[in-house]
Amino acid sequence: MKAIAYRRCSTSEQAESGLGLAAQLTACEAAAGRLGLTVAAVFDDAGVSGSTEGEEREGFMSAVAVLEKGDVLLVAKRDRLGRDPIAVAMIERLVGRKGARIVSAAGEGTEGNDPAAVLMRRMVDAFAEYERLLIGARTKAALGALKRLGVKLGAPALGTGRAEEIDAAGRRLVIAVEEEARAVAAARTYRAEGLSLRAVAVRLTADGLKPKRGGKWFPQTVAAALKGAA
Repeated sequence: MKAIAYRRCSTSEQAESGLGLAAQLTACEAAAGRLGLTVAAVFDDAGVSGSTEGEEREGFMSAVAVLEKGDVLLVAKRDRLGRDPIAVAMIERLVGRKGARIVSAAGEGTEGNDPAAVLMRRMVDAFAEYERLLIGARTKAALGALKRLGVKLGAPALGTGRAEEIDAAGRRLVIAVEEEARAVAAARTYRAEGLSLRAVAVRLTADGLKPKRGGKWFPQTVAAALKGAA
């Protein structure tokens, strides 16, 4: 029997000390001490939204892979599992199939399986979803206000970036990024030659040209790059 700590934080949560990975580990280690366990391993999903399903999280799936019968999957708070009740239910099922159980350092009904504990877990999951929806509504309203002011939203298209200089309205100037511009030009050339999006992705990767966030090219990233540069 061992304890496996799982930590998750979205991009916006990474800078918040109360929700950061270090704070989560501290809470998990304290809970393990109360249970008379030692944290045998720690798995992370940094920059992952709470609405992302468990099967799509590399850190979570790695944690589940090492779980054995009787083990405990520790989280600082239950919303670290997710902020979508359906996704959380699927996560519980995956852990349960391994003969393990989920324990929240904050309690939240994870101490047992009696009716009161189950009700508490469902209420916690519902409030986590409510908070996610509320944040989404506020973000949408804020973005709408910026758009009405004429602020260009979203990341710059491939081939462009934002300078430190600002215009008269206080917006950062858009400038050309030479290496990215070469990737766009190459993609256009390959498409003009009749190559499929997948074939273009292979060629761009082989050429050593990188997409906006680095890594390999995929058909979707090629299509997005060509559309953004149109």
